[in-house]
Amino acid sequence: MGQSGPPLLIVCALRFERFALRAGRRRMDAAAGPVRVIRTGMGAQAAERAVTDALSTPEMKNAAVLTTGLCAGLAPGMRPGDVVVADSVTGDRGDSDTLAAALKAAGHTVHIGRLAQSDHVVRGAERAALRATGAIAVDMESAAMMRAALALGAYPVAAARVVVDTPEYELVRVGTLRTGITAFRVLRDLLPAFLNWHRSTALPWR
Repeated sequence: MGQSGPPLLIVCALRFERFALRAGRRRMDAAAGPVRVIRTGMGAQAAERAVTDALSTPEMKNAAVLTTGLCAGLAPGMRPGDVVVADSVTGDRGDSDTLAAALKAAGHTVHIGRLAQSDHVVRGAERAALRATGAIAVDMESAAMMRAALALGAYPVAAARVVVDTPEYELVRVGTLRTGITAFRVLRDLLPAFLNWHRSTALPWR
């Protein structure tokens, strides 16, 4: 990989997600700068701590941060394998337009909107209640990941999550149902678009 530009920190929560991302790395083109993929573990507290620790290392100074992984879709018409780009997470603004454009150019179906946060898997009536707040998807870690990155001055910061289940396709266990396999394949294929986003937003060393 090229080392001439600012680094990129890609953050996910689950071993399943990191495995997909690492599988995709074998097909990556040269990056704008060093790329590191970390797994935080589940939950907001673990996610915030892991991002803080990663960005405190010298090699991640001035890093762009992109949080990714799986999410539950809330909006009608979403399908497993669609990609959700957050336009805000608990009030924090992400670099949504540039990231969405890179993903669309790579052939992915992209939805831009608010990602809600939950500390558990959301189903049924709770999914509908979150949708009523204006959110289009929900996950457990994106808000904490982005909050930690912004607190340490990372820029740009963005979130892109792959829909693994929807109101019409509720998931029982990740990796065992067809929706899990679909989401895995899409997540594996996102790396080139992530790198295009990073190249387009990379600034000279500060």
